[in-house]
Amino acid sequence: MKLSQFKFKLPEEQVALHPSYHRDECRLMILHRESKKIDMYKTDENGEPLKDKEGNPVFLDFRNVLEHFDEGDTFVFNDTKVFPARLFGTKEKTDAKIEVFLLRELNEEMRLWDVLVEPARKIRIGNKLFFDDSGTMVAEVIDNTTSRGRTLRFLYDCPHDEFKRELFALGEAPLPRYLVDKRPATQDDMNDFQCIFAKNEGAVTAPAAGLHFSREMMKRMEIIGINFAFITLHCGLGNFHDIEVEDLTKHKMDSEQMFINAEACRLVNDTKKAGKHICAVGTSVLKATETAVGTDGLLKEYEGWTNKFIFPPHDVVLADSMIANFYHPYSTLLMSTAAFGGYDLVMEAYEMAVQNGYRMGCYGDAMLILND
Repeated sequence: MKLSQFKFKLPEEQVALHPSYHRDECRLMILHRESKKIDMYKTDENGEPLKDKEGNPVFLDFRNVLEHFDEGDTFVFNDTKVFPARLFGTKEKTDAKIEVFLLRELNEEMRLWDVLVEPARKIRIGNKLFFDDSGTMVAEVIDNTTSRGRTLRFLYDCPHDEFKRELFALGEAPLPRYLVDKRPATQDDMNDFQCIFAKNEGAVTAPAAGLHFSREMMKRMEIIGINFAFITLHCGLGNFHDIEVEDLTKHKMDSEQMFINAEACRLVNDTKKAGKHICAVGTSVLKATETAVGTDGLLKEYEGWTNKFIFPPHDVVLADSMIANFYHPYSTLLMSTAAFGGYDLVMEAYEMAVQNGYRMGCYGDAMLILND
């Protein structure tokens, strides 16, 4: 497929700058992959849309997801944990303000980190950056990696746990650039931009579809008898990089680290063998499971990296349902959603979403794709 096929007009006011007041109260749109039907509204027992006091149809909300799953079905969640990756420092001598975005720790003992810097033109090998008023958190630039990429060595002599705690105390939630260009990150964002089941630290952006799950909703799922399988894929900034080629087969994704353990495999494979539903919660779960699925259609244990790029046409092997957010035009996340739901149906849903005021982006509304 071509990049230009994923263009749509996204009104600026429909980009969600903040999450819903309650995690599970965003709007929901349901796509039926086989019948090509799209549902937006709550209905009564006769299938007629429910109306509010003003006579307007009532939109589905995220909690309506549970109406489509039963005992023995399995939801696959990404339990990666976002860390406060965006720091602001000052350059030695000039006091120029520099944004440093932490990507990953390269060496614990040497305090080496792979980072992005902005503005990059001001930062050269040998420069020192100061991150607090006391001058105790200092980093030296020791290498250039890409046009904006640098390797920093933090000059902080203490046990590693204390260093990480002090470093992260200086950071803020790594909201996508399209958000922080509109408003600053707040302390609330470190909670809002984190799934309630987040466990394994390493992500620099949240697996957005998982943000909608509240503790109350997951308790209801437990009562129904729905299984939870947890995999880990540390979501990176590659999800937001511009695609610079028209032919999507020529686009190279950044690699992301992922882990799938034996327990997740057992849960998912038992569900599949029993003929029950497997729901991939988000494009990161889709990427991970499609990376680790075997030729027999079953999930395999995995520890390593993936740069799998899922776009139409793609025959999904493992999951038969999926939850996704509404993403930006030309994004790889939109392309993965279209690969699962079918290009024509998903793009029709996006057109309806724009017309009906759905909110887009990581804090936006959600889509459930069913195989019926």
